[in-house]
Amino acid sequence: MDKAVKRGRLAVTMPRLSRYGGAESFAWRLSEALAARGHEVDFICARCETEPPDGVEPVVLGRFGAFRLVKLLWFAYAADRACRRGGYDLVFGMGKTLNQDILRIGGGPISKFWELSRRAWPEGFARSFKMFRRKLSPGNWAIFAIDRIRMKRTPRIVCVSHLVRDWLVEAHPFLRTEGIDVIYNRPDLERFSPVEDQERLRLRAASGIREDQVVVATAATNFALKGVRHLVGMLSLLPENFVLHVAGGRNPAKYEREARELGVADRVRFLGRVDDMPAFYRAADVFILASFYDACSNAVLEALACGCRSVSSAMNGSAYFLPQRWIFPDPADERAMAEVVARVAGEPRPGLFQWPEDLPSGLEPYVMMIEAKLAGK
Repeated sequence: MDKAVKRGRLAVTMPRLSRYGGAESFAWRLSEALAARGHEVDFICARCETEPPDGVEPVVLGRFGAFRLVKLLWFAYAADRACRRGGYDLVFGMGKTLNQDILRIGGGPISKFWELSRRAWPEGFARSFKMFRRKLSPGNWAIFAIDRIRMKRTPRIVCVSHLVRDWLVEAHPFLRTEGIDVIYNRPDLERFSPVEDQERLRLRAASGIREDQVVVATAATNFALKGVRHLVGMLSLLPENFVLHVAGGRNPAKYEREARELGVADRVRFLGRVDDMPAFYRAADVFILASFYDACSNAVLEALACGCRSVSSAMNGSAYFLPQRWIFPDPADERAMAEVVARVAGEPRPGLFQWPEDLPSGLEPYVMMIEAKLAGK
């Protein structure tokens, strides 16, 4: 570690110490990077599900209560108490905690999520019941209250996209746009990269893709939120040689039923969990994210980095990196999506993805921010 950098006693707060999940993986890697710089790092969590990085000490608070509300309030209280007792030079917050020096917002405010995501469920009973359950949940109202408190108390807030920043200011008008940092997630551009045409053809053949087929691909864990039912509807409006491949481990039964009703069952493949995502992207012709709400989809950036044409709804923070003609405003407008996909499928495949040099991304800006804060104390 550079001798000019002040070593600090730091805490990272996150409900789970894990390497599974986007936010969890980021917290693990950030604590690893800080420890490697010579800082003393405690990871304050409710559960420890994996080995911590070298030099990182887990502070496991445990889980208390049988209900979501109690678990949320317990972690907020216990993490705050642990931070006060720890005498840390700086606390980096990533969970629903009340007090921290720097807070990373990996998703938007719950009020905006409710507003945008409601359209992901079919109009009628399904949508009304989903919204009724949300509004009846004490846990959701606890999140709303914690969010409002921590936004007022936290000196420095970082969002993972410009879109999340805008949502945050809209939900909390006392915040100032210019006072919020934006640092994007950055995919591993060595792992996610284009391949030569011959290798791409081999991957397509290995996946049983015919030469004449145009593969429209998507990846989702929450099929409703990512608009999979509308993608199935979109497919029925595209030529017969267009097929839809869906990566994700959810039960696809009702979407398969919809595909049968629309007469496209033989053109839709639900692949379940896909371990080799680079190969999945490279074999596709167009990657589509029909999300009703996405802070900053890594999948869009990964597909783009693999040389796959990528189209997205406007409700996705990583659409920031796409040309305007590859963005559609409404993930429920199946005809408009079909028109975009048909047009983009005829365009040249994108070349090597160049990350904008003037756009903060990855871990390094966080490390620099934390060390600058320490130097100012």
